[in-house]
Amino acid sequence: MQRVCFLLKVRQDRLAEYRERHAAVWPEMRAALSATGWHNYSLFLRDDGLLVGYLETEDFEAARACMEATEVNARWQAEMAPFFEVLDGARPDEAMKPLTEVFHLA
Repeated sequence: MQRVCFLLKVRQDRLAEYRERHAAVWPEMRAALSATGWHNYSLFLRDDGLLVGYLETEDFEAARACMEATEVNARWQAEMAPFFEVLDGARPDEAMKPLTEVFHLA
């Protein structure tokens, strides 16, 4: 199982709404994530907007590609894009650049 961690930056003026949106993620989005191989997926948000994402999957690139092919993901990404800083035209899911794991205690 591959462990993936990534960072994004949520705009300061959208933090409260971002939290609200993620307290009620659409059921079809949750189902699509599970069906496409996103397991043990968590998002952590610091008060300055730093967002840390963590998930486990067999193959991150395959899971990301499968999710990208879903209609619900296109709608979700379009709604979430304005919440983030510095996406440079990318969707939030395209901006997820995995960090290099340097230590793990099992």
